[in-house]
Amino acid sequence: MLKKLFAAAMSFIVLTAFTSCSKNDSHDVSAENELTVTFFDVGKADSIVLTSAASTVVIDCGEKGDGKDIVNYLSDRDITTVDYLIITHYDKDHVGGAAKVINNLDVKNVLAPDYDEQSEEMDKYRKALNDNNIVPTLLTDDISFTLDGIDYTVDAPDKTFYGEDNDNDFSLVTKVVHGGNTLLFTGDAMEQRLSEIMDIGHCTLLKVPYHGRKLDNIEDFISAVSPECAIVCTSQEEFSGSVQKLLKKNNIVCYATCFNGTVTAVSDGNHISVTSEKA
Repeated sequence: MLKKLFAAAMSFIVLTAFTSCSKNDSHDVSAENELTVTFFDVGKADSIVLTSAASTVVIDCGEKGDGKDIVNYLSDRDITTVDYLIITHYDKDHVGGAAKVINNLDVKNVLAPDYDEQSEEMDKYRKALNDNNIVPTLLTDDISFTLDGIDYTVDAPDKTFYGEDNDNDFSLVTKVVHGGNTLLFTGDAMEQRLSEIMDIGHCTLLKVPYHGRKLDNIEDFISAVSPECAIVCTSQEEFSGSVQKLLKKNNIVCYATCFNGTVTAVSDGNHISVTSEKA
């Protein structure tokens, strides 16, 4: 096992040789309106914060106990308001820290998929919503909004049933357009959901779906969206070697939280620069 993990890590070092993504076209976006995206290192879980000069969006909150990372990060920056909290789906590694965020910050809007799930984490999430008089918007149709000149489109799942014990394919998918850069956040979308968004268009930065696990149509999806940068929120055990090789083969600049720690991507509307806790 150690040999396999070492080989995976050594393979991944090659993927992280570059630290920026760029577009050929120039777009006039004020330097004061940079978009910063922080991917927290919380193991096999998603916890992502997007901030600009006058807006904050949170996509998933990791597991129980991970919400404090978001609260502390925003508090350190004197940010007390979350414009949108997007819960991609209700697995504990996405909704687990949501109660902490809702109870400690002024959350204006909550977007979530329209299905039901029973768990301790969901009970705490529902209680936090109720205690703070928040009624979430359960998406059955796509929704778009603009914050601070940044365009967001949240793509809702097409179906009401994806099979027994498969809530990953209910994942909300968020497309963010900032100047000439497009960022795509795919939650835990699996084969059926990826088929639904195969025509979503090219992106500059991709949050790789389902923690970098191997999916039957992941190669087709990567080809369709053709990202220049990829971020994987994952553990070493979950991050498939075949997906690592796929990203490398396509010359996609890639970071994974399991190897690089917390990852920060900054878009100025023309380029995306990426830094991480670990080289």
